[in-house]
Amino acid sequence: MTDPAVESRFDADAFLTWEAQQPEKHEYVGGEAFAMVGARREHVVVSGNFFAAFKERLRGGACQAYVSDLKLRVEAADAFFYPDVMVSCDRGDQSATLFVTHPVLIVEVLSESTEAFDRGDKFAAYRSLDSLQEYVLVDIPARRVEVFRRTPERDWLFHEYLAGCGDCVFPALGISVPFDAVFENVNPPAEAAGVDDGEPAGG
Repeated sequence: MTDPAVESRFDADAFLTWEAQQPEKHEYVGGEAFAMVGARREHVVVSGNFFAAFKERLRGGACQAYVSDLKLRVEAADAFFYPDVMVSCDRGDQSATLFVTHPVLIVEVLSESTEAFDRGDKFAAYRSLDSLQEYVLVDIPARRVEVFRRTPERDWLFHEYLAGCGDCVFPALGISVPFDAVFENVNPPAEAAGVDDGEPAGG
């Protein structure tokens, strides 16, 4: 997470009023607002792949998938976040307007600027949500999907999906998504393509 977008501090209600007047999105933690940085193409593609897969598999059921334009309220952390993808099966969330509060699964696609926060303080905040059963991190350069699952004892177990694994399984939703579908339309890793961060080799 970067420096606060504004110097003054908000309470949660004031933040919602203020952000509604801003041209860009902000996350909010402990009274401070943080401007969100634009995502790379691959980040948007992977988020869209997850959302599309969840939407298709959950159609007609009690759960609904949401993309990053909808806020998540984490009251215990005094925070609002914009997860890349989240799924809620809560009836109250399905009638919400500004934010949801009871996700069962959250997906964050990692980037260099957000990885430490997504793995650290943000995950700590998410763990305070009693509804959350699975936290999914996607590492695009490594072609890796990491899933943290909450046990009945409220511990978190780690499961890793790599290329060739077949399906990524999400027991909290009772569905699976092919690994290849997660990375559909994502460029091959730079080292395999012979390029460096999108620049032509030798350019």
